[in-house]
Amino acid sequence: MNTSASAAPVPIHTDALVIGTGPAGLYAAFQLGLLGLDAQLIDALPEVGGQCQALYADKGVYDIPGMARTTGAQLAEGLLAQLAQIRAFAPLSQRLHLGQLIEKIERLPEQNRYRIRSNTGQTFIAPCIILSAGVGAFVPRSLSLKGLDALSNSLHYRPGQAADFAQQTVVIVGEEDEAVNWACDLAQSGLPASVTLNHRRTQLAASPAVQTRLEQLLAQGAMRFQAGIIQGLGSPPEHTGQLQSLQLLQPDGSAATLPCTRLGLLLGLSPKMGPLAEWGLQLERRQLPVHPATMASNLPGVFAIGDVISYPGKLKLIACAFHEATLAAHAALAYCAPERVTPLQYTSSSALLQSRLQQL
Repeated sequence: MNTSASAAPVPIHTDALVIGTGPAGLYAAFQLGLLGLDAQLIDALPEVGGQCQALYADKGVYDIPGMARTTGAQLAEGLLAQLAQIRAFAPLSQRLHLGQLIEKIERLPEQNRYRIRSNTGQTFIAPCIILSAGVGAFVPRSLSLKGLDALSNSLHYRPGQAADFAQQTVVIVGEEDEAVNWACDLAQSGLPASVTLNHRRTQLAASPAVQTRLEQLLAQGAMRFQAGIIQGLGSPPEHTGQLQSLQLLQPDGSAATLPCTRLGLLLGLSPKMGPLAEWGLQLERRQLPVHPATMASNLPGVFAIGDVISYPGKLKLIACAFHEATLAAHAALAYCAPERVTPLQYTSSSALLQSRLQQL
């Protein structure tokens, strides 16, 4: 759920904020729900799944308990469906906040709460935080070009509506299926004034089927391919926020100017620690040490799970992350609502746990 930029979003009060919607984060939110805690989830990516979705959505995964084979995307879909069973709180769609980066976290000692703010201005107030950020927040890779940040409407990091590119001189940069298909889709729509696919080399990493599609459109003259390294913006966009052209270094060493009013970048994703290193959390070699029995960090009420953490015997496996998520959820309950802690219950026999689910 993305908040509108036209008005300040209303602060969201919750029992726990789960930062990261990879497998560990989704399962932590499920466990929190089973324990009767409301959990909001936030992620920098526009879809759930974390590294599973970003790095191996279609690749086989063979070490998930009870699954002979799954993919990153299928695993995320299953965990999301499991989480949606929790019915004690607002619908899941209202508790998911995607495409948002955490910018600031501050302790409110008098309330025994944290105030967490995202880059959209959304604020969360919660006594507990479960950090499941993998190796950091995944953000789109960009180009190191002076003036790029001033492009506003001229720069795109993901495919949008073809109508957004109508009558524009479009350049899509990338070599894999998603980038090539984006350029081909725009070319076939007939809406842009022109479409050019750019990659620094003449050889692409697209699949054979997508490569064939590209070659057909190139032969038809519906689009063009231009190899070369983008070295600069052809006209300063600082004042207008509009792009006019790109400066290329071609494979033969010569310079070229490529007309461009809309630039699409699909160069993959990169993890960034971002504000994590500024929150007062103890970090050792970009890892967050936690207590192995509770997943507690050095900050009260802040727990961490998944690839970002370290403890004796830590294994970076999804199966281990599920265990960490369960421990963190129980520790969060003991921290923010100790009066509600009960002996361990099981979904197969507990009427209380079953009442928090749509079905079993």
